[in-house]
Amino acid sequence: MAVLTPHDASPSAATRDVPLVVGLDDTLVRTDSTIESLFVLIRHDPIRLLGMPFWLAGGLAHFKQRLNQTIMPDVHTLPYRADLLEFLREQRREGRYIVLATGADMKLAQAIASETGLFDRVIASDGSINLVGDKKRERLAAEFGQRGFDYVGGRRRDYPVWCAARKAWMVCASPRLVREVAKVTPVEAGFNSEPTTWGDVFHELRALHWVKNVLVFLPVVAAHGLLAPNWLGRALLAFVAFSLWASSVYLLNDLLDLPIDRQHPQKKNRMLASGQIRPAHALALLMLLLASAVALSVYLSVAFFGVMTAYFLMMMAYSVRLKDIPLLDVSILSWGYAMRVVAGEVATNILLSPWVLAFIVLLFASFTLVKRCAELVRVDSLGEAEPQRVCGYLAADTGILIAQGIVSGYLAVFVFAMYTNTEVMHIPYPRHEIFWGVCGLLLYWINYLWLMVVRHRMYHDPVIFVFADPVSRWLLVAMSVTAALTL
Repeated sequence: MAVLTPHDASPSAATRDVPLVVGLDDTLVRTDSTIESLFVLIRHDPIRLLGMPFWLAGGLAHFKQRLNQTIMPDVHTLPYRADLLEFLREQRREGRYIVLATGADMKLAQAIASETGLFDRVIASDGSINLVGDKKRERLAAEFGQRGFDYVGGRRRDYPVWCAARKAWMVCASPRLVREVAKVTPVEAGFNSEPTTWGDVFHELRALHWVKNVLVFLPVVAAHGLLAPNWLGRALLAFVAFSLWASSVYLLNDLLDLPIDRQHPQKKNRMLASGQIRPAHALALLMLLLASAVALSVYLSVAFFGVMTAYFLMMMAYSVRLKDIPLLDVSILSWGYAMRVVAGEVATNILLSPWVLAFIVLLFASFTLVKRCAELVRVDSLGEAEPQRVCGYLAADTGILIAQGIVSGYLAVFVFAMYTNTEVMHIPYPRHEIFWGVCGLLLYWINYLWLMVVRHRMYHDPVIFVFADPVSRWLLVAMSVTAALTL
């Protein structure tokens, strides 16, 4: 397909007399407006989900109308296609009549038309007719005549509309769809973008964060069972299962936080927020992840599935509502790390001392507060006139959160030091005194991370920082080697 340029955009006198009709979902915006509305509802008023079966009983058009009467996404933050917007501005300057025709509900379509200021008319679903596919073709043909309009679309369901159009403009269409449309309607030009790759998908699934799930191996490591095939095999399956559950949580969280992420200087570049991955595809991927996670968890044991279900429900409640409650969010995330250890215990039937769970909760509470404070420090450095919130926190809270984070980290080191001096540790670790070296290195690392926060050198996510920071990498290696010397 040809790539549109400003020169290509200038219409002839004959073309100016032909209305230009533009689709909305996956065309004007890099998203699906109905899915966006649905997740905005889940985020802000989840109790309304109970009424959805009754909305759907009236048909999709009625469902969309009730949904957008209840709540709508912020049309200002939607991921509009900049190249298409520029093309439409050029067409409008040339005096062309431009119509927004969409299967989205009229209320949302009018809000988007008002936001862009580019459309002379809006044709949309009205609560009784779902304006997609053949319905859209029939409506446009009745309004402008067969072959009496040009159409800009980006979905396979737009094929009937292109069949009735004079010319086709195609947005990110597959080569196969372009060939099919070209057989029935001249293809004028196309708007393309970088194709989604497997790397993009793994980035959206936060594959880098799977490193957190190595905590499921802790019971096996503590029992010196890395060479025991049964224990190691079950721990590996638990690691894969937890990674699937965790990625589904990340994906769900991103779907719920789309409007917020698009206003964030860094998160706006995420695959979903930027529109590089379509919400419909993300939703399908979420279902696949959950189905795989459930199947693998049940295979391990019913008890393991119970632990993972509790983890998912806890993190779902966090994503929908609890993440905005100060301090409770830190508690939930730190216990989420502890549940990784519990999952490893249940999968391998190796029980650890309660001291270990206390250490994990305290240590990762400190790391979670590192993330919150780094975000608050960044927001405070922007110098906004109005106080900006980060998960319910204000920039003024930074001081107390830093104090809590440092104390939590120190307590984690204290608990670990006391645990290494119990009788439980003396038998499996003949040189258990060397663990004091691990305590010293861990204490230094905690102090170092908090120093990076105060100096504005911490990224919004500590996991990314640790992988990129040479000091942190060397400290982790030193702690691992020191711990190995205790055997």
